Order: sequence, then structure tokens, then C-alpha cells
Amino acid sequence: PLLMLLGRSVLSGGAPSLAPFVAFLSDPFSWTVIGNTLRIAVLVTLLCLLIGYPTALALARARGAAQALILVAIILPLSVGVVVKAFAWQIVLRRDGVASQLMTGLGLWSEPQRLLFTEAGLVIGAANVFVPFMILPIYSVLKLVDPRLGEAAATLGASPLYRFFKVALPLSLPGIVTGIAFVFSMAASMYVIPNLLIGDRFQTLATLTGRSFLFMRNEQLGSTTAVVLLVLTVAVVVGSAALSKRLGGAS
Repeated sequence: PLLMLLGRSVLSGGAPSLAPFVAFLSDPFSWTVIGNTLRIAVLVTLLCLLIGYPTALALARARGAAQALILVAIILPLSVGVVVKAFAWQIVLRRDGVASQLMTGLGLWSEPQRLLFTEAGLVIGAANVFVPFMILPIYSVLKLVDPRLGEAAATLGASPLYRFFKVALPLSLPGIVTGIAFVFSMAASMYVIPNLLIGDRFQTLATLTGRSFLFMRNEQLGSTTAVVLLVLTVAVVVGSAALSKRLGGAS
């Protein structure tokens, strides 16, 4: 099926041609869609990294029942479907939802506002779905780091901040790069979450691909956008794999 999709994207009038890509990339709207895709993917990845790294660090340092409890809290939500999570976030992000009441109660908002159908709401909802895929690769690397390295640095007078940036962070870079690749590729290609949390007015490459096939019945456009998305995500994954291998060898 993927080969058929690739073939369909380079056919115009029954003959091989790059005209579909030229037409797509010459349209300003297409660049808006590409920009939306990359911006949301980057924001979701950064939020997942901000949440995921401390969680992975706590998981690596925890022992016994505490570690098992954290692992269950991370893995158990993966058994809940994406659609269910997205509908749950609709309830949380609406004007009378938990998020609005919390912000108003803290005095950060003067009146209730909705986060649903906004980019901020999309980033929050998507990060909730993808954050385990950031935590687990980082944890898999951190658990292999000898804790005595930090103790040795402390005995030499290194401050906690220095130990983090010079010892813990460099050794965990392969896991960070892998987690970024996982989350970025999934965030760039997500379809259900944007449809439920922000709607049709905000188009990404994935939603435009689905709309082209399902609603506009334009297989040419759908195949073209799918290939553009595939190239972007594969480039990130391949580049991150090479970087992760290089960092792993350097460490």
C-alpha cells in the first residue's frame, strides 16, 4: 500500500511527473499547513521533554514499590484509546472545564476561558498522549548510568547543577534524542487528536491527507501530502538515529 501511495504521488495524467509536488509546494496554503505541522510537533515535543526528563530521572532513581508505581502510572494510560483521551480532554479544556476553573481560581484569568479548539489545547492534549514515549527511552538510558559517577563528582566539589549538566545530561543524550524522534514523528502525523481538539479550521499535513482522501476525493493531493509528511518524519527519525548512535559511541 505504501508503494502504491508513493507511486500515485508521482503520477500526473497517467505519466510519471513531479508536477503534483511542484503544484503543492507553490501554493502558499501548503506552506501554512507545513508550518502548522512543524510548529505543533515541535511544541508537543518540547512539552513532553520538559515533563518526561524529570519523570524519567525520578523513575531511574526510585526503588522497589515506588518505581513499580511510577511505571504503572506511565504505562497504564497507554491501554486507553486515543479517541477516549481526546474526548476526555474536550471536557477538561472547555470553558467550564477543570483547566478554566483552575486558572480562574488561581487568579491567572479574570474570567473563564476555553482552551478547546486552540493550539494551546491541542499541544496539551497531544503531550498527554505522547509523553510516555519520551519518558521510556530516557529512562532506559538513565538506568544504565552508574550512580557513583554523580557521587564521585560531588566528592570533587561539583555542585548539583554542575553535576546535572556535565554528568547526567550528557550521558542521557542518546535517550533524549530517541524520545524526541518518537514524539516528533507521532506528533507530526497525528490525525485524530487535531480533529477532536482543534477542528477542521486548523490543518496539518496529516489532517489534510485525510481530508483529501475522505472528503474531497482527491487522491492526488492526498498522496502528495502523505509523501511530504513521510519525508519529514523519516528525515527526523533517520537523523536522530544517527545522532543517537554517535552520542552513544561518544559516551
